[in-house]
Amino acid sequence: MPAHPPAPVPDFLYGTAWKEDRTQALTELALRMGFRGIDTANQRRHYVEAGVGRGLAAAYRAGVVTRANLFLQTKFTSRPGQDHRLPYDPEADLSTQVAQSMASSLEHLGTDYVDSYVLHGPASGHGWTDDDAEVWAAMVKERDAGRARLLGVSNVSLLHLEQMVAAGAETPAFVQNRCFARLGWDRDVRAFCRDRTIVYQGFSLLTANPEVLRHPLVARLAARGKATPAQVVFRFAQAVGMLPLTGTSDAEHMTQDLASRELAFSVDEVRAIESLAG
Repeated sequence: MPAHPPAPVPDFLYGTAWKEDRTQALTELALRMGFRGIDTANQRRHYVEAGVGRGLAAAYRAGVVTRANLFLQTKFTSRPGQDHRLPYDPEADLSTQVAQSMASSLEHLGTDYVDSYVLHGPASGHGWTDDDAEVWAAMVKERDAGRARLLGVSNVSLLHLEQMVAAGAETPAFVQNRCFARLGWDRDVRAFCRDRTIVYQGFSLLTANPEVLRHPLVARLAARGKATPAQVVFRFAQAVGMLPLTGTSDAEHMTQDLASRELAFSVDEVRAIESLAG
C-alpha cells in the first residue's frame, strides 16, 4: 500500500455541495481563508467534484496549501442518489462501480489518494442491506490499496450502524449526518460514535436549525462573546465532539466560522444548548 503522510483530521470542514459554477472559486477561497478540510462527492447532482479539483490546483500553485497538509474527503454515491451524469457504469456490479467512482474522483481531484472515502448513504432507509455490505467491502479494498486513508458513512440511522457492526463490517472512522436540534442533535448516533471513537461530522447545522439561531439563549451567548449566533452553534458542535461542516459562500462568514473556535462556554451552557428543541 502506498504510504501517504497523514493530514490531521481538522476541526472544521468546508462543504462544497450546491456550488455549481462557483465550486472552483469557493474551494480556493475557503483554503485561502484557512480551511484545511474539504468535503465533496462524486455526485454531479449536488456537487462539481472536478471544480473542487481545479480549486485545489489553484491553491497549490499559489502556495496556499500543499496536498500533504490538506484533509480531502469525497464520497461514493449509489445509483438512486445520482442523476444521469454517472461516474460509473450503471450496469456494472457494485464493487466495480465503487472502483470506477474512486478512479474518477482521483482524476477530478488531481491526487492519488483521498484522506476519507464516505458511503454517501445506505441503499435503504430501513436498515443495512447486502448491497451496502458489498459496497462497503469494495471501499475497504480501495482503502487497503492506498487510494483512501480512512472510511466513513453518511446519512445513517442508529439502526444502520448497529446492523452494520452486527454484520461484522469494519467500523467506520467517520459518520456524517444532517443534525437537527429538534431531534436531540442526533444524540443516539453521536453516542454510538463516541463509544467507538468514531468522529461524528455534523452538516446543515445552521440551515436545519433556524429556531436555534433565533433562541434567546444563543442570542445571549453570542452577545457576550461578541459573536454571531452561527458562531455559537459551531462552537457548541465542537464542544460536544462534532466535526462541523460549513458551506458558506461568503468570505466574511468563512472567517467567522473558523473564529468560532475562540468562544468558550461552560459545561452547563453547552448542556443548555444541547437541550434546545425549538
